Amino acid sequence: MKEEIYLNMKNHNEYLSEYACKDEEAIYLKQHTNDIRTPFFRDIDRIIYSLAFIRYQDKTQVFSNTYHDHVARRMIHVQFVSKIARTIGRALSLNEDLIEAAALGHDLGHVPFGHQGEYILNDLSLKYHEGYFNHNIESVRNLMFLENYGKGLNITVQVLDAIMCHNGEFALGEYYPKKKTVKDFLEEYQSSYQDKNVLATMRPMTLEGCVVRVSDLIAYLGRDIDDAVRLNILKREEIPKEITSVLGTTTKDIVNTCILDIIKNSYNKDFIKLSDHVYEAIVKLKKFNYEHIYNKAMTKEEVENLTHKFETLFKTYLEDLKNKNEKSPIIHSYLKNMANEYRKTNSDTRIVIDYIAGMTDDYFLREYERITKS
Repeated sequence: MKEEIYLNMKNHNEYLSEYACKDEEAIYLKQHTNDIRTPFFRDIDRIIYSLAFIRYQDKTQVFSNTYHDHVARRMIHVQFVSKIARTIGRALSLNEDLIEAAALGHDLGHVPFGHQGEYILNDLSLKYHEGYFNHNIESVRNLMFLENYGKGLNITVQVLDAIMCHNGEFALGEYYPKKKTVKDFLEEYQSSYQDKNVLATMRPMTLEGCVVRVSDLIAYLGRDIDDAVRLNILKREEIPKEITSVLGTTTKDIVNTCILDIIKNSYNKDFIKLSDHVYEAIVKLKKFNYEHIYNKAMTKEEVENLTHKFETLFKTYLEDLKNKNEKSPIIHSYLKNMANEYRKTNSDTRIVIDYIAGMTDDYFLREYERITKS
């Protein structure tokens, strides 16, 4: 009976495109035990049951310190990416399980307070000689080394690679997958800590990874406008006509235009493509959003205040580890629960980076208050 159920679970492979990643191609870094689930389907389960996934619900997407019920948090963003990517994937007969796992896991390594928090933590990581910090790399690290109390979750290499290469900050008109071995994947992962240019050249090893990457871009461009309008930071009429005439003005319009354009230009191809006019409009919209939304999401004073808080937590936790302060949460709530392998193979600085990166916004602020009032 178990074998029959497994065959039912993998039936979708019969209808996949010749360019799709089949379930039997799944690669693991560790030994695994089969059950009734197919590999990428199992990855979805492992990701949504992870502790980092739960913390999405209280992590900034763009706007922090707002109590507006309809402003997106990180949890909403990853759901949007997943839905957009699965729509494209189904239309192109790609492996939706691989797509969903990568989409849901792509931001697990995001720090509290969004990209501004990421910039600050990157500066601290460099200052303390731990290399560059990038949220997509931390997402992979989370799944490989932090979850399951420091033992990792044994996620397939294809999903890990799609997460690592998802960075929607680098917009492209065409997305070509790049064949990789396990060695290639691990070398890219390791080199990202020392070479800041690696991220700009990363390409996913599967067409599904390419879909997730472009879907991340589509998801945040439209939705972030909605949030800015709700917070009176932007008026929809301010978006230039040269953009809205191509993409539309609402999230629904932008997403629909981009999805249909990608499907039309990528059908039965071994790459993902946007038409030139839609791609040009996306580039212009991305530039517009940076000038009118992202660069205004925090004031200079708010950034300085947040930087001070990050530095305070960072220095305090380093001292706590150095002095073996058993009362510190980084020891009694975090490190004591982690596997011996994690504790033995990571520096105090790396442990602090992992701990802060995993925090929700609220926990970060509570910890700052606890430290400054003690």
